[in-house]
Amino acid sequence: MNPICCPCPRISSVIPPILLTKDVGYKLRDDPEALKLASTDYGHIVREIPSAVLDPSSTSEIVGLIKSSYNLSVPFQIAARGQGHSVRGQAMAQNGVVVSMTALKHHRKGTGILVSGDPSSGYYYADVGGEQLWVDVLHATLEHGLAPVSWTDYLYLTVGGTLSNAGIGGQTFRYGPQISNVYELDVVNGKGEFVTCSVDKNSELFYAVLGGLGQFGIIVRARIALEPAPTRVKWVRMLYSDFSAFSRDQERLITINGRKDKNALDYLEGSLLMNQGDPNNWRSSFFPRVRGGELKLQSQGLWEVPHPWLNLFIPKSQVSDFNDGVFREILLKRNITTGPVLLYPMNRNK
Repeated sequence: MNPICCPCPRISSVIPPILLTKDVGYKLRDDPEALKLASTDYGHIVREIPSAVLDPSSTSEIVGLIKSSYNLSVPFQIAARGQGHSVRGQAMAQNGVVVSMTALKHHRKGTGILVSGDPSSGYYYADVGGEQLWVDVLHATLEHGLAPVSWTDYLYLTVGGTLSNAGIGGQTFRYGPQISNVYELDVVNGKGEFVTCSVDKNSELFYAVLGGLGQFGIIVRARIALEPAPTRVKWVRMLYSDFSAFSRDQERLITINGRKDKNALDYLEGSLLMNQGDPNNWRSSFFPRVRGGELKLQSQGLWEVPHPWLNLFIPKSQVSDFNDGVFREILLKRNITTGPVLLYPMNRNK
C-alpha cells in the first residue's frame, strides 16, 4: 500500500496538488491493489478506474475531501464505497476519488454501533456508522434483546450502502424498506458540510439522501429503529404449482394484519424453483442463508464473474401476465437462469 505523499503527474490533472499536501492527501492511495479494488464491484460489468482511493480514519477527512473538490472550478468525482455490492458501477469514480468507507470501521474504537432505548416508551434505536455491516448490527443489537425492524436478505452490506438505495426484503410489506425505519442521519453533503438531519431537521436532505444513490451526500451515521427481538419464531415453507394461488396467498397474507398485530407475519418472500432446483434444498439457518451461497461460489471461482441483476416493481394487475410471459415462456421453458429469482410482495403505503 503506497500512500500518496506528494503530487503525482498521473493524478495531478484531476486532483489538485494542493490537496495532496494537506492531511487528507496523506490518506490517498494510488497503488495498483487499491485502484483495482475500487474499479470493480459485485456486478463485474462496469469498470471505472479512479485516480486515488481515500482510506479515511475520521469523518473530518471525508469532509475535507469533498470540500476541496467543491471549491474547485471543475470538481473531481467522488464516490463512497462500502462492500462494493452494486452491479452497475454506482460506487465508482472515473479519474476521481473513491472513499473506502470500511476503513472507518477500524478507527471507531467500539463506537460504531451504540444501542439505546427507553423500555417504558418502547423507543429503541442504534446509532450506527455508515461503514458498519448489517450482520454486525444484528449481533450487537441481539446482545440487548433487540433487532432492526427491516432487513435485506444479504447482511454483509454496509448500513450506508443499503440506505443509499432502499433496503428491500421480506419484511418490507409490513415495516417498509430500511429507509422507512431511520430516525436520524449524519451526512457529509456535496459542499463538504457535516449535517445532522431527520424528519424534523433538515428534512429535505434527509429524504434526498435516503434512497438517493449517494448523489446528495455520504451517510456517515444512521439512527436505526429497533424492536424487541423474538426468542422463538416459526418458519413456514410452502410449495406451489399454481402461480395464481401463490400470488393470491401472498396478497392475502400482506393485507390481513397490520404492523402492530402480534399474530401477523414478519417476513414473506417467494422464489422461483427452476427445473434443476431441488425443492428440499432449503437451508436451516435463516438470515445467513445467502452468505452460504456466496462462499460456495467463491470456492468454485464463480464469484469474480459478471452478475447482471434486475429489480422490477410489478403492479398486482400485471403480475399474472409477467408470470405467463417471463417465468413460463422464458425462464422455465428455456431453463437458462442460474441465479435466484425472488418475489417480495409489497404494500404501496409502506
